[in-house]
Parts: sequence; C-alpha cells; structure tokens
Amino acid sequence: MPRMNLEGSSSIITGGASGIGEASARQLAAAGSRVVIADLNEEKGQAVASELGGLFVKCDVSSTDDADAAVAAASEMGPLRALVNSAGIGYAGRTIDRNNQPFDLNAFEFVIRVNLIGSFNMLTRSAAAMAQTDPVDDDGSRGAIVNMASAAAFDGQIGQCAYSASKGGVVGMTLPIARDLSAVGIRVNTIAPGLIDTPIYGEGEQSEAFKAHLGQSVLFPKRLGSGEELAFT
Repeated sequence: MPRMNLEGSSSIITGGASGIGEASARQLAAAGSRVVIADLNEEKGQAVASELGGLFVKCDVSSTDDADAAVAAASEMGPLRALVNSAGIGYAGRTIDRNNQPFDLNAFEFVIRVNLIGSFNMLTRSAAAMAQTDPVDDDGSRGAIVNMASAAAFDGQIGQCAYSASKGGVVGMTLPIARDLSAVGIRVNTIAPGLIDTPIYGEGEQSEAFKAHLGQSVLFPKRLGSGEELAFT
C-alpha cells in the first residue's frame, strides 16, 4: 500500500518537543508536512518547531481550547493529514504502599486525564478537521492518526497500575474509533512500544543508571530503544 502523500499538508505531534514525539515530527517534516509541535515545554518545543519550519503551540492535551488552538495552527499551514498522540506521563506507585496506604486517587486521575482523555481529546478535534478536507487519493483517504500506547497496556508491572490503565484505555478505544472514522477516510492505529529512552525517565546520573538496568531486561539488543528507531518504523 503506497504511503499518503504529505507534501503541502500539516501534522500535529503532541509531546513533540522531545523523545518519540520529536522523532515523529522529524519524520513527518522530512515527508513534506508542516508540523505543529503541541507540548508544554516552550523552550524545547519552540526550538524543534523552528528547526523544522513548523509552529509551536503550548498545549495541555486534556484542554479542548488548547486542542482547538493546535488544530487551527495546523490548518493555517495546510490541510491537516496526520496526528501523532505522543504526549504522556508516568506515575509509579503500588496499589497500597508499604504502610498499607492506598494509591493517591488524584495521581491516578491525573495520569488517566493526560494519557487517555488527552489522547481522545486531541484525536476528536483533529479528526473533525481532517474530515472536512478533500481526499488525497481515489480511495478517499483524508488522514491518519497514530496513538502511542505501551507494552504496559498488556503486560503491566508492579507499580504501573495508573500507567497501565491509561494505556490500556488507549488500546481499547482504538478499534471502535478506527471503525467510526473509516467512514470519512481516516485511518487510526495504536503502537504499543516496549522500553524506549524518553524524558519520562528523567535526567542525570541516577536516571542513566536506571535506564542501563532496564536495558538488561531486553532480549536484544541489551538497551532501551530510541525514539528515532520507533518513528522510522
């Protein structure tokens, strides 16, 4: 199946200031699409957007106003053809801690709000704009949406109850949404990466040691994957 021609189009990448999102933005820009970097990190987001000839929009993915602003910015540069839902957060904690205290419900809700509700919010706003564009081919294709879930959606580990629940929700909503949007020529796919080196692990010597430890659990090669490796596939 030939790839969609993205020349002259626009794309939105949430979490596009770093990690998987940044790598995805670079791939889309290389394919001829004008990118909107939708992120909360203004310094890094502006830098990436400027380098790629795109726009930066400070965006809380769970905000309808921010999502609409990102879509409007993209549509000014060309018909919106792609959304990569890469923004996400983690929060480690057991269901009850060592003192038998329950998991912080506010923290659980926050992870769900960003990772699941935020993905749905950006998806619906973007899809509405894509549906109003002219098809790019005889099949009636209008756009493509890629959600970033995680292997934790299927194989969550100790301390990942909130994160796994949020990513499991992303997986669960993908098929019905793909069926919904097929009527207007929009494809929807979700990727469930394993261990990828992203800012979610933090920075510094302790972070590097932790990532090296995690890498030893990978069958081959014995390291975390990179955002570039994921985006290229």
